[in-house]
Amino acid sequence: MFDLNNMTWEEVADAVQSGIQTAVLPIGATEQHGPHLGCGMDTAIAHTLCSDATEKSPVILLPTLPYGCSIGHSKRWPGTMALSPKTLIDVICDLGEWIQSAGIRRLIIVNGHVTNEAPLRCALEMLRAKHDGFMVAIANTAQLSDRVKQAHFEDGDDWHANDAETGLMMALHPEIVREDKLNVADDPDRTDDCVFSHPVNRTSLNGTTGKPSVATIEKGQQLYQWMLTDLTSLLNKAVKEESPLDRSYHQSVLSGDFNQ
Repeated sequence: MFDLNNMTWEEVADAVQSGIQTAVLPIGATEQHGPHLGCGMDTAIAHTLCSDATEKSPVILLPTLPYGCSIGHSKRWPGTMALSPKTLIDVICDLGEWIQSAGIRRLIIVNGHVTNEAPLRCALEMLRAKHDGFMVAIANTAQLSDRVKQAHFEDGDDWHANDAETGLMMALHPEIVREDKLNVADDPDRTDDCVFSHPVNRTSLNGTTGKPSVATIEKGQQLYQWMLTDLTSLLNKAVKEESPLDRSYHQSVLSGDFNQ
């Protein structure tokens, strides 16, 4: 396993020179997760999942980013520590500069928080435009495959701290779960017929959307095995990928070399 936290600069250089040119950046969030889950849930799943998956893949594991774009959770419930979308874009672009400068050609951002996705996509666009041949991908932990997505969306399209997330924490990080609060944590998805995207304080009574009361360790274990299998498969595919065409982003048509 190539864990950047534990590697010296010489070991990083040697790994890249040997062909380990793919890095994984786990990103979570610090935000309220109802009355029954700790605020570090998104970061815990991103970190644990990536740590386990990279043990079976020839990639460099980067330190987990514990803050994300959680501004939609409002300031109604204490515990949320959010970055603005622009700040998150800047953070990922800055990190991408350093990652690319180390000789890494592929960056896979494994995202554990839904509303990080738009800023992450913006950063992807900026990095690939600036650095010709630098490949960036975003993998959302809750949508790694159809089976993973179905489990997460089982009790609501606007789910949060729900059956799936609670079960995952029961199986992986029980210290994050307050089991004595599960029976009072359920709150329905109220967004079915909405035109607008409303902040959580206007859609949930307690910060939860879904049915954490039906979560079990067994369901969490099964879901995590699917997630681990699917992410490991994605990483092992990604390390071999090259762009479909070898054409410079900065090639000008004014050169007259249209077919290269």
